[in-house]
Amino acid sequence: MKTAVAALAVCVAVAAGSVRLLGQAGQPPKPGPENKRLGYFVGKWTTEGEMKPGPMGPGGKISSTDTCAWFDGGFAVVCHSVGKTPMGPSKSIGILGYSGEEKVYTYVGLDNSNMSMTSVPHGTLNGDTWTYTDESLMGGQKVKSRVTIKELSPTAYTFKMEMQGKDGAWAPIMEAKSTKEAAAKK
Repeated sequence: MKTAVAALAVCVAVAAGSVRLLGQAGQPPKPGPENKRLGYFVGKWTTEGEMKPGPMGPGGKISSTDTCAWFDGGFAVVCHSVGKTPMGPSKSIGILGYSGEEKVYTYVGLDNSNMSMTSVPHGTLNGDTWTYTDESLMGGQKVKSRVTIKELSPTAYTFKMEMQGKDGAWAPIMEAKSTKEAAAKK
């Protein structure tokens, strides 16, 4: 019980300090250039591609419509996706963000196939190429994955997901191309 009270006291002190610092600054934090760069994904995207047979399921065509918008505050982009996979209809939500502490892009997602992420993939941006890497559990085994997103234009990108085998070689498990719908004129 003493430990719980001590932990609560620390949390209250940290929260009070944060509020005081915010008040001293006079302004809430503003998104940095890394956060703003996530704006590339804002909009409605149509995706067509192929999943290879493997640990994620049988191979076959995949398609989705992804609607991505800024989350309040402008620090993250939230994407709602509806699609078709070889396993049937899919629905998912993904959150793209940036960790100023770790200086990496982040991704968190959930879908209707009972996929639950056991870690948060970290990403980098080099020119027009986003690369996310992750090490998580799949079927009780640790697996390394890599997602590469290559911007082709402001309205198109390619997506490639790979898994690393026991031999250290990367094998593609999914490849797709996404195209952004033109924004509606006001």
